[in-house]
Amino acid sequence: MKPVEKVEYTPVSVRETLILMKDISELMIDLAYSAALFNNRALAEEVMELEKRMDTLVYVLNMNLMLAARDREDAETLAGVAKVGSLTNNISDAAADIAGIVLNNIGIHPIVREVFQRTEEHLARIEVKENSIIAGKTVEELDLAAEIGADIIAIRRGKHWMINPEKEIILPEDVLMARGTASGLEKLEKAARGEAGNLG
Repeated sequence: MKPVEKVEYTPVSVRETLILMKDISELMIDLAYSAALFNNRALAEEVMELEKRMDTLVYVLNMNLMLAARDREDAETLAGVAKVGSLTNNISDAAADIAGIVLNNIGIHPIVREVFQRTEEHLARIEVKENSIIAGKTVEELDLAAEIGADIIAIRRGKHWMINPEKEIILPEDVLMARGTASGLEKLEKAARGEAGNLG
């Protein structure tokens, strides 16, 4: 059994926890597939970091469910919620298994990779540098989808993850998970590294 980091109990909405688990599992699947198809070790490592976050959320969810059960009827009702949490965790475990293809140097058949590389949308892991023109701005303010055909779907700040971070201000040293066209992602990466004065 994987060790779970020690978590101090704080009352958290079960609904909010389940929504966050759903969002993280979806992000993990996207990143894991991209990692495998493009043999991208950095993306695969981000999947593993997200899996740790998911394990913590499962632990927090189960603590809150146990504390919420007052009688047998409550326990029976909440068992269904626990099952949803468990199945969502299974999805994240499957994503980690896909990422393991890259981390263990197993690889996939070149023909499969070639087919998927022709798709218009790609994912990328991008680090924000101190002199970047996007630092200090919100994802919403940048309007990247309209400007360059790319979008930031998550931000990792240290060990803290922000999913769908529309209102979040981008800071230097943030790690961005972005989705878009190959050219759009290239423009975003140059801007994030401080190598471009604009996003055009």
